[in-house]
Amino acid sequence: MTAEYFDVLIVGAGLSGIGAAHHLTRRCPGKTYAILEARDAIGGTWDLFRYPGIRSDSDMYTLGYSFKPWREAKAIADGPSILNYVRETATEAGVNEHIRFRHKVRRAEWSSETASWTVEAEWLDTGETVKITCGFLYMCAGYYAYDAGYTPDFEGTERFRGKIVHPQHWPENLDYAGKRVVVIGSGATAVTIVPEMAKTAAHVTMLQRSPTYVVSRPAEDGLANWMRRRLPAMTAYGITRWKNVLITMLFFNLSRKKPAKTKERLINLVRDQLPKDYDVETHFTPRYNPWDQRLCLVPDADLFAAIGNGSAEVVTDHIETFTEDGLRLKSGKTLPADIVVTATGLRMQLMSGMEVVVDGRSVDLAKGFSYKGMMFSDVPNLASAFGYTNASWTLKADLTSEYVCRLLAHMDRAGADWCMPHLDAPDMEAVPWLDFSSGYVQRAMDKFPKQGTRAPWKVHQNYALDLAALRLGKLEDGVMRFGRKKAKAAA
Repeated sequence: MTAEYFDVLIVGAGLSGIGAAHHLTRRCPGKTYAILEARDAIGGTWDLFRYPGIRSDSDMYTLGYSFKPWREAKAIADGPSILNYVRETATEAGVNEHIRFRHKVRRAEWSSETASWTVEAEWLDTGETVKITCGFLYMCAGYYAYDAGYTPDFEGTERFRGKIVHPQHWPENLDYAGKRVVVIGSGATAVTIVPEMAKTAAHVTMLQRSPTYVVSRPAEDGLANWMRRRLPAMTAYGITRWKNVLITMLFFNLSRKKPAKTKERLINLVRDQLPKDYDVETHFTPRYNPWDQRLCLVPDADLFAAIGNGSAEVVTDHIETFTEDGLRLKSGKTLPADIVVTATGLRMQLMSGMEVVVDGRSVDLAKGFSYKGMMFSDVPNLASAFGYTNASWTLKADLTSEYVCRLLAHMDRAGADWCMPHLDAPDMEAVPWLDFSSGYVQRAMDKFPKQGTRAPWKVHQNYALDLAALRLGKLEDGVMRFGRKKAKAAA
């Protein structure tokens, strides 16, 4: 039986995948495509995570798509609103009928003879393997494993009589009203959950080993809402998008050039939000510089308000063991708990763990280099969407999709069947793909490709540089090679 063929196969029907399909439909209208999605719904992260208070940690004017204005009042949006935005985009672009749900991609094999990928996916309803071939494979499957988050091996969990919950798989009917809750962690998820649960829980404790930078920002962008009432939707959206991009870039660059000054300013902003005698030094003064890890955003200072009114507290300590009714810390202090939430991070995963084979040879992508943060050295016709660590994910995902469409159009004009970045610089220094000290990044970097020290092998965490390279830069840059399949070349 001949495998079904598509010009482009997109893996993942989340924020990136739906955006990719929209770009492809608009910029390459003649291309056939399908989307394989392992879950049974559109939305990716925004359908998977259901914990209390789930929301963006970036503003929706940059987390939103470049082609679709964000029309709601809140710039820091809740999860259901973002999910609705993604689904609305899919419907408007006619993407839904191209999606095959419950198809988990396991393997992709490239053949130079046919200039095509054969993708093997497990149809989760039956367990059977489905094979689909494509000319170009575009991975939009996110950056972490969906099946389970990261949870350290805590001592004594089997003794605990309460519930232990990971935010990645939140129980549908978890009742925490009037309960004592401990949230382990200090990242974006923890600072979101704590103030939301504190509204009805008896008390919520955020237990952290060390502090994180926490920045408050208004949930609504007053200027954006003012412009939205007076200007065409795309005009107002575009102005606000660029405003926020430039402010973010300016702040990041300032943090790098003057880390001590930036740190002082951030800590003073926190101090202004908390009671005068609060121990900011212990609980909100990180040991690292700003942007060595991602900053945590809290809308309308909700975390600080919960601390201020006593419904929540922060404890900085280490866990010695779980007990029958809570946690004992290394300081000797005990924290009573009915529910413990382990907001301890994700398990990063490259391209959903898919096996990659090129002409019969298994490829370890971790031994190669990343090209423009989206393709891989000596791997043809394959791209992967991966967002920024210092800005909104979709800014880079949008540019990546635009670049893929440019590549496809260029290959059509040139009569090429394949494109492949090739590193012809044996002296290129290899450095980690992400320069980030966060635990979830450090645990996974040995499984990700390296980056180089100069373009186009250097990963820019910079929208302006990527805009120039991906939207405006030359496709034939001396590194990207183009060719025809062997059978056609020999004819």
